[in-house]
Amino acid sequence: MRPRFLFATLCGLVLAGLVHIVTVLAIPALSESDALTRSGTSESLDHPQRIYTLSTGDNPAPAEAWLPIPDPSVAVGVCAYNLEDGPMRVSARTGPQMLSLAVHGRRGAFYAVTDQAAVRGALDLVILTRAQYDEALANDDENEPSRDVRIVAPERQGYVVVRVIAALPSQRPAANEAVQAVSCTIDSPSEEPAKPNG
Repeated sequence: MRPRFLFATLCGLVLAGLVHIVTVLAIPALSESDALTRSGTSESLDHPQRIYTLSTGDNPAPAEAWLPIPDPSVAVGVCAYNLEDGPMRVSARTGPQMLSLAVHGRRGAFYAVTDQAAVRGALDLVILTRAQYDEALANDDENEPSRDVRIVAPERQGYVVVRVIAALPSQRPAANEAVQAVSCTIDSPSEEPAKPNG
């Protein structure tokens, strides 16, 4: 009788452990409020969706933010992308405050850059699939190389997190504006400048 009881207990523990592991691993796939899904509402915007706005004067900081806020002096925005529509261009002008861009997929961040990489005060990232990247390389003009930073995304959907630091309370309004000034647009073939003949 005792061996049967021990065997049944052991089987129950193994089964409970397997159910627990499968449940934990399935949460990100089944969640309807993960970061990728929540950022999807910003796909139709040409600027970042505000996630965390710094308090300024009479405007307190919002109580709710769905991304972890590492510092109360960091304004945060999100641009979602779906590369089915074409490559995503993220353009930012640098200023006196530190700005960073982090590109995320479903499995986490895969690229990050700060304003220190800006060329002449501008930071241009283009997020592409491998096929879009190969096509862009084939279409490049040898006499005028592209200055874009091209990033091949591991997945077609993702989002870019824009962060701007306000070192002083007086810089908070400028940090909020800097997040909103970032441009997030789809690079469509019709928007590319026509090449001169000859």
